[in-house]
Amino acid sequence: MAKLFRQCRLALLAFLLVLPISLGHAAPEFMAIDEIKPGMHGIAKTVVLGTKMEEFGVEVLGIMKNKGAAGDLILIRTYGEVIDRTGGIAQGMSGSPVYINNKLVGAVAYGWSLTDHKIGMMTPIGDMLKLWDLPDKHNIGAQENPLEGFEQMATPLMVAGFSEHALAMLQEKLQPLKLMPYGVGETPLDVEIGPLEPGSAVGVQLVRGDVSVGALGTVTYVEGDKVLAFGHPFLKKGNVGYFMTNAYVFTTMSGLENSFKVGAIGDAVGLINQDRGAAVAGQMDKYPAVVPLSITVTDGNTRQTKEATVQIVQDEQLFPALSATTMFNVIDKTIDRTGPGTAKVSFEIMARNMPGETIKRDNMFYSGANVGEAAIGEFFEAMSMLASNQYNPVDIMDVKINVHVDEERRTAAIIEAQAKKITGKPGESIDIAVKLKPFRGEEFTRIVPFVIPRDQPEGPLTLEVRGGGMVPLLKLLSQSQGLGEELFLLSKPKEKNKKFEDVIKEFLKRDRNNDIVVEILDIDMGAAIAPTPKQEGSESKKRTDNLPQTSNTALKKDFGENKLQAKKEQEKTKGYISTDYIISGDTQIVVQVEKAAAK
Repeated sequence: MAKLFRQCRLALLAFLLVLPISLGHAAPEFMAIDEIKPGMHGIAKTVVLGTKMEEFGVEVLGIMKNKGAAGDLILIRTYGEVIDRTGGIAQGMSGSPVYINNKLVGAVAYGWSLTDHKIGMMTPIGDMLKLWDLPDKHNIGAQENPLEGFEQMATPLMVAGFSEHALAMLQEKLQPLKLMPYGVGETPLDVEIGPLEPGSAVGVQLVRGDVSVGALGTVTYVEGDKVLAFGHPFLKKGNVGYFMTNAYVFTTMSGLENSFKVGAIGDAVGLINQDRGAAVAGQMDKYPAVVPLSITVTDGNTRQTKEATVQIVQDEQLFPALSATTMFNVIDKTIDRTGPGTAKVSFEIMARNMPGETIKRDNMFYSGANVGEAAIGEFFEAMSMLASNQYNPVDIMDVKINVHVDEERRTAAIIEAQAKKITGKPGESIDIAVKLKPFRGEEFTRIVPFVIPRDQPEGPLTLEVRGGGMVPLLKLLSQSQGLGEELFLLSKPKEKNKKFEDVIKEFLKRDRNNDIVVEILDIDMGAAIAPTPKQEGSESKKRTDNLPQTSNTALKKDFGENKLQAKKEQEKTKGYISTDYIISGDTQIVVQVEKAAAK
């Protein structure tokens, strides 16, 4: 019995010895900023290689009142073998927790460039903890389980899976956000990364999947499923929804201007829901809403096909540029060259809270300099249209993109156009024979049917025949005469009355670059902006030889009749056919509309 009592007493003693240590690790004490004095020394934790936690020394130099984005900052000097190796405070150390007398004081957050890299600023933990009390409206539907004189330590943006050209494009797109992307590899397959803890490397990820784009920093504090990191903002966008990941550090580079960590974003472990002046805050085991993107690119010359699947965070300012650069990256890596070519592009966007819930679009593009850049333009426009629409937020559910690229220049110019018959009645169809000259190819003819509007009055009707990607003549004339958009806008419906549904329809009905288009040229509007005698011989006159000439007095008349006519023209038919060539050039023809038969 006595032996059993001694065993129980030893077990209880062991439990009591372990208990304070466990509790101390789970919830360390904090040191308020008014307790911090110059001359105090402490230690900071960070990862400078792999996943190994290392410590370096910190000395308090003073308190900088109201110097930071969220309040006071603590001026510090760092020292020790780790700092000697890294050349000072490095980009990516942001968030490194600092302890004085075993109490958490705050996070390394700021430093100086082109000066002593061992001197920096620290954000107090009290300001960082406030982020956990802020509302999180952005992630209501989050998924469970699947300064003057000094500067914020720049957050390195680690990019994996991007080509050199795609990385340059990403840098250009992200320049307004002051983000500098670095091309890195993926996390080694044989590396096991432990759970997030103070001092470990952490990622804030914007794109994940077959490519990765994310920022690298350091965890400051963990309490339960809540995480604080960075000690300064990432993009300072407030309530956000980004991936929170673990991370691996390849090395830490020492530089003249700044030192920085080179690492790889790891597995998603939660979401970042606050991006504020004092820190970024996240939550474990919840994940942000994403834009799923599937891309397939085929090189018609090499027969190579590459596919990529990614998830992009649903940030309206970011996902158009991130999705377009990701698309460009897959094109660039598939064709493995820069230069001319023709691209056939089709994409489908499915979304909630969007009229019709689906956008389907196909088009052809040619560029003599960079076919990849030309191919992404319309898709980027579609994503920007949804992201910046003035009506309501759109929840993009799925995006599919298919691209076929060929080195051949598939362009053709309109040589001439002739009506098969020069007269017709309202409601009748007239065939327009359009002669085309392909680049280094033989001429050929395509027939475009055009239906005369049923309300078209008797008399001559001028038709413009053009490539789908050509600027309509009316708009071109208004611009060439220095009249801006005023006259051209008379033929368009008022924007203030336009509905979201109308915006989508207008985008979907837009002429394609490989279309041959036949449409009515409004003589009254064309005459109003025709060249004056002083402008004879100009390029504009060459394009208006078949148009009646009028004096400048036409500009002074009331546009009431033109507005009414323009409104009617919007309802009139337009003839077109699609071809296998990108069509350039334009011409005009005149047909005679006969009097409609008596009813």
